Formats: sequence, C-alpha cells, structure tokens
Amino acid sequence: MKWKADWGLRARMVLTMFLLFALYIVFIGVLSRFASLLGLVLVMGAFSLGQFFFSDKLTLWSMGAKEVSEDDYPELHRMVGRLSQQADLPKPKVAVVDSRVPNAFATGRSQKNAAVAVTTGLMRSLDQEELEGVLAHELAHVKNRDMMVMTIASFLSTIAFLVVRWGWWFGGGGDSRNQAPVWVAIVASLVVWVVSFFLIRALSRYREFAADRGAATITGKPAALASALMKISGEMDKVPKDDLRSESEMNAFFIIPIKSGLISKLFSTHPDTEKRIEALRDLERQMESA
Repeated sequence: MKWKADWGLRARMVLTMFLLFALYIVFIGVLSRFASLLGLVLVMGAFSLGQFFFSDKLTLWSMGAKEVSEDDYPELHRMVGRLSQQADLPKPKVAVVDSRVPNAFATGRSQKNAAVAVTTGLMRSLDQEELEGVLAHELAHVKNRDMMVMTIASFLSTIAFLVVRWGWWFGGGGDSRNQAPVWVAIVASLVVWVVSFFLIRALSRYREFAADRGAATITGKPAALASALMKISGEMDKVPKDDLRSESEMNAFFIIPIKSGLISKLFSTHPDTEKRIEALRDLERQMESA
C-alpha cells in the first residue's frame, strides 16, 4: 500500500483544529485585558516550551521506560529498524517498560527526536506480526507528527485550566477593586478549558484512526493490528486494578487507553477499540479486492 491521505478523516481533523484555533483567539483576546495574569501565562509558556523540547526524555522517565540497546533486545530493534525504513523514517530510540500492562507508546517532538516504547507485558502477549502492527501504529504517530500536534493543541487549554485554578491568586483576588475583572477571566478560562477539553479528545481520536491506517500502510497487514488490538483489550481485563491506575495518567500516549468505567470511556483520548477493529477489517477487505 502507498501512504495516502484519508481526506474524510483529514477534514474532520482540520475542522477540529479550526474550532480550537478560533476558541484560542478569543481566549487570548480576553487574557490580553488582564495584565495581572500575564506572569502566570509567561511562566507556564516557558515551562511548556521546555516540556516540549525534552518530551522524549520526560515521557520515558515518567513511565519508567528504559532505553535498550540492540544487544539487549535484538529482535525488537530489528523490527523497529525495518518498519522505520518502510515508513521512510529515521530509526527512533527503542525503550522497554517493565510492566504487566500490555501497551506501547511513542513520544518526541519530531521525527528525528522520537522514541518508541513497549511494555514487557505487550511482548509476552503478541506474536511477531501483531507486535509489528503495534510498532507500525506508533511509527505512524511519529510520521504524522502527532506528539507535536497534540502538544500545541493542548497548550492554551493547559493555560486556561491554570487560570481557572490560580487566576484568583495571581489576579489579586483579595482586592475588591479587581474582583469583577478576575472573575471575568476565570469564567472565560473555564469555558475555554471545557470546550477545548472535548475538542482535543475528538482530535486525538481522529488521529488514532489515522495512525491505524498508517500502520496498515507500513506493514500491509491491517488484520495483524486488529488482532493485536483484540488481544491487548482482552489482556487489560486481567491486569490488577492497582497496576491500571498507576499507568492511567499516560492514556493519551498508549495504543489502547486504560479505562475505568463509563465516564472514562466518554472522556477517552481513543476511539472505541471495536470501531478501530472494524475500520481495519474494512481496510483489509479493500486491499483484498484491489
């Protein structure tokens, strides 16, 4: 298969990005009227910039992932190297997380500064073709620059959340003369944060579908990734809840998110696994009939 754009999916992503952009323009206009909040915005802007540039190291560290050499995991390195060539990508760093939770993630600000990590639970659960499908999915995220897109998309949402949380203190809330303006900023920030929260999750779900299609393009085997998703989803139910809770904060990075009920599913960064599998099966049928 040739790497080609899914224009329906791309149109939905563009629309979501446009809505986020319009929302943030309004938000910046509101914040520009409150000089007392400027310090908070500048500090968080600098912090987010540093987080962006060191995202690969920070994410690996926060997940307990250790970069591994070819001597330690020769077959894993061979897979990543071969799939990277097929995806026309520089080979990313390879890391392993010692965890029973079967999962994988990619991180890094660019294609040249990327890392792909898998858990020991994932490697035990999947056969070679399934593991290749999962790795190809993560490489598709790298090729599509999803980490950069999602970081940029969520930047002002994070600022809005912090204004809601700390705006009263930074805005001089104790001074009755400043009380009304600060409330205006906090309410506006709350609206921006809530709306952007759902828009960013919609964008994330669209990009998961795009990464699944990209993985099928890289490997030529959509059924292998579909099989891997089914296995991982089933294995998740066997992992103790304490282990799941300890990993759940990194949901946006995982190939399948860790869920804990209806609310978590509603706010998920990923589409339903069943829908992803069905889309991959449709793609398999298209390839067979081509």
